[in-house]
Amino acid sequence: MSTAAVIKHDHSAHELLVLEEIVKSFPGVKALNKVSLTLRAGEVHAVCGENGAGKSTLMKVISGLYQPDEGRMLLDGQEVRFSGTRESEAAGIAIIHQELNLVPHLTVAENIFLAREPKRGPFINRKKLNGDAARALAQLGVDIAPTQEVRTLSLAQSQMVEIAKALSLNARVLIMDEPTSSLTEAETHVLFKIIRDLKKSGVGIIYISHRLDEMAQIVDRVTVLRDGTYVSTRDFADTTVDDIVAQMVGRSLDEKFPDRQSVPGSDVIFRVSDLNRRNRFNDISFEIRRGEILGFAGLMGAGRTEVARAIFGADPFDSGTIELAGQQLKINSPRDAIANGIAYLSEDRKGDGLAVKMSVAENLTLPNMDKVSGPLGFIRFAQEREAAQTYIRQLNIKTPSEKQITRLLSGGNQQKIVIGKWLFRGSRVLFFDEPTRGIDVGAKFAIYELLDQLAANGIGVVLISSELPEILGVTDRIAVFHQGRIMATLNTAQTTQEEIMHYASGYSGPGGVETGSKKQ
Repeated sequence: MSTAAVIKHDHSAHELLVLEEIVKSFPGVKALNKVSLTLRAGEVHAVCGENGAGKSTLMKVISGLYQPDEGRMLLDGQEVRFSGTRESEAAGIAIIHQELNLVPHLTVAENIFLAREPKRGPFINRKKLNGDAARALAQLGVDIAPTQEVRTLSLAQSQMVEIAKALSLNARVLIMDEPTSSLTEAETHVLFKIIRDLKKSGVGIIYISHRLDEMAQIVDRVTVLRDGTYVSTRDFADTTVDDIVAQMVGRSLDEKFPDRQSVPGSDVIFRVSDLNRRNRFNDISFEIRRGEILGFAGLMGAGRTEVARAIFGADPFDSGTIELAGQQLKINSPRDAIANGIAYLSEDRKGDGLAVKMSVAENLTLPNMDKVSGPLGFIRFAQEREAAQTYIRQLNIKTPSEKQITRLLSGGNQQKIVIGKWLFRGSRVLFFDEPTRGIDVGAKFAIYELLDQLAANGIGVVLISSELPEILGVTDRIAVFHQGRIMATLNTAQTTQEEIMHYASGYSGPGGVETGSKKQ
């Protein structure tokens, strides 16, 4: 019997939070159109939908970040309207944001209890602050020092701090927006145990995730939104992932991956040989052939991102050679890499890839100012607008106009903007680091089509992904990393998830470790 089949929700449970026909509009976009939702005490209620369906907007209405244009919200049967998160938190509502809401230069403890610090007279009680933070982190089973500055943490560690911050509020309503997107499997199991404990204590949890398969372990009911409108609410045990996906996109998605148009050839367009960085990676060698997509697979910390950043010049390397079209390159900085046609799309697209407070046009042209400026360096705005509109059409970026502020767009459209700016730059090799993280199934399909189109146009494409079905569904060959080494390079059509995991776990097989030679 599946896990989903044994989860049955108590329909007589107290209605903790009720949203009635909520409407919220922005210039050129109606983000929510008469959306209703009921959260019961002690349940996990999933809210599903493609990027742009209105999920995050609805959560921001609940938490007081946005005020609805129409409709009403009831908490314990009483109508409420919050003018900010301080008011919603005081009422017992906490939110774990998908995009981390932490202050980098403050410590972990200061972030967890920001504006709620324990005091001794007029001063902060540092001992109690750090002690309370340590207990909150211990509840999550993570080894992070309360006195460590947040800017020194990894993305996964920062996500755990965000979760600890929300749990420390002892909220009755807890909103989780993509809480596992940066977590390891072990960290996800710990989080799910905490969710089950919270359910037993009567906390109502609204859960947003694009990882539909994992919902079966914790979700009681699911509400689907599409294009800002309400579609349905069902018991999770009475539906299937395929049904949810079909409702999300308005059509059946029999295929998760597009048919490939690019055909790998024998012509090597990019080669890395014996790349080394002490205590990071060793003897990294691989090549990209014209028309192919090369995958980087491996467990967290295996060295995939470190290698890509070194090739891009963002981090140093000690030795090794990088060749493009047979010509050896000298790369000491991202400026050198960009000048030579190499681009890296970070997994943290908002932190590293976008200026989210700037417009779509400004983001698309930011690394290409020489192409939209006159001889004296002044921007030619008509030229900038024309260039932006070209890539908006080419990449099918859904935006009211090129003037739209980037942070107001969905994750999938933001990712397309990052791709667009590097295409405008004329990049010849693109490293995509977790490009579909936090993106819904429909937008993922569009990104996969773009990767295929790039490869078909002769651009070298490397896909770094922690999702093995994605690696197997999109690539032609897979370089499997373990502890800073490439254990094997496998032909995608001839391998399996099990074989990839063998090498990713350090398994060398009866013949010993094969560094990049297996099934090339």
